Amino acid sequence: MPPRNVVVAQSGGPTCVINNSLRGIVETCRRHPGAFGKVYGGRFGIEGVLKEELIDLSATSAEEIALLRTSPAAGSIGTCRYKLKKGLDEDFARVVEVFKAHDVGTFFYIGGNDSQDTAHKISVLARDAGLDLVAVGVPKTIDNDLGDAGFELLDHSPGYGSVARYYAHYVSQANEENAGSSPADPVLVIQAMGRKIGFIPAAARLADPERKLPIQIYLTESGLTLQQLGENVVRQLESDGRCIVVVSEGFDVGEVGSIRDNFGHVQFSSSQQTVAQVVVNYLNTLKFPVPGKARGQVPGTDQRNAIAYASVVDLDEAYGVGCHAVEIALKEGNGWMATILRDRSGSAYNVHYDKAPLEQVANSERFFPKEWIAPNRIDVTDDFVEYARPLIGEDWVSVPTVGGLPRFARIAPVFAPKKLASYTPQTYRK
Repeated sequence: MPPRNVVVAQSGGPTCVINNSLRGIVETCRRHPGAFGKVYGGRFGIEGVLKEELIDLSATSAEEIALLRTSPAAGSIGTCRYKLKKGLDEDFARVVEVFKAHDVGTFFYIGGNDSQDTAHKISVLARDAGLDLVAVGVPKTIDNDLGDAGFELLDHSPGYGSVARYYAHYVSQANEENAGSSPADPVLVIQAMGRKIGFIPAAARLADPERKLPIQIYLTESGLTLQQLGENVVRQLESDGRCIVVVSEGFDVGEVGSIRDNFGHVQFSSSQQTVAQVVVNYLNTLKFPVPGKARGQVPGTDQRNAIAYASVVDLDEAYGVGCHAVEIALKEGNGWMATILRDRSGSAYNVHYDKAPLEQVANSERFFPKEWIAPNRIDVTDDFVEYARPLIGEDWVSVPTVGGLPRFARIAPVFAPKKLASYTPQTYRK
């Protein structure tokens, strides 16, 4: 019997390193030609499976696949925010139909909490439907909220190390601006991604681990009010003459006119007002003890796709966990997520790759540890710094360039021939 085919897909928000997990899967499958047939990429995640839009990654050269290492975001095969929910029976039946039509024996899904739920549902679906399919999840999320409170199932997710490095550098550079222009702009408000979990804004502390700079960090979990934020800023101005405020996009400032995505998550980036603007507006109603006003900065999707700031550690681990997912499929079978665990035996930072049952990580939500929030509620502890510092690495990533521009991977636009009737995912039907 010829080896059966593979489908790999991505879901949720992109990261700097998500394509390197994809690369790990593709290259490892190619190293086992007797175990795997063609490798297909679901165009725009599980939507591509439902629509039978399967990119034949076997048609892309090894050189282009290698360039996925430093190709950010999800421009390779795309991502989605489509969730297989209870009651969408036709969608579930369609997944089985597509996999049977294309002789798919292995399914890899790269993503966060909701994506692992989809991977789990497909693993159960395969088992219940008698489908000979191995489903394996691959972790990805800049929020670092996938896993358990004890960091025993998963120490950290690929994607977080790079966004943490981004903020360590961003805040360092913002401090140079603020220090030089503070007579006119004494307060700089920077909004960080993180709907309700504070790992991303907490990374601002990596810019100043010795706490020499006038930085205040407001996690969603801080429990502080806008008025308390204002009082803290005024006190900082009295002592230092300037202040940098890093605030989570989910910090409670009242109604901002937010909307929700298809996963049901609030999309603060699409809100009518930003948290940073509300904070700036409020601060500028206060009487500062120094001249000048507050101003704000809201980094956008660059914080999750700026490959120049990517962590080399993150890139290597994203690749490693992708490779390990294939080994799990070969040796352990259906129903697992590949994981990264930190070695605790020595002082040097090292990790090893393991696995966790999909049912334990599906829709899991790890919160920022309360013990890592400083007593003043506007900082994080040294324990967090010790945890996060190794993830951002030391060296700058080397991105291939042509004509002064980055050379990203170009996936060959070759699709598997369609064998089924066209299909509209249930959620999109009117």
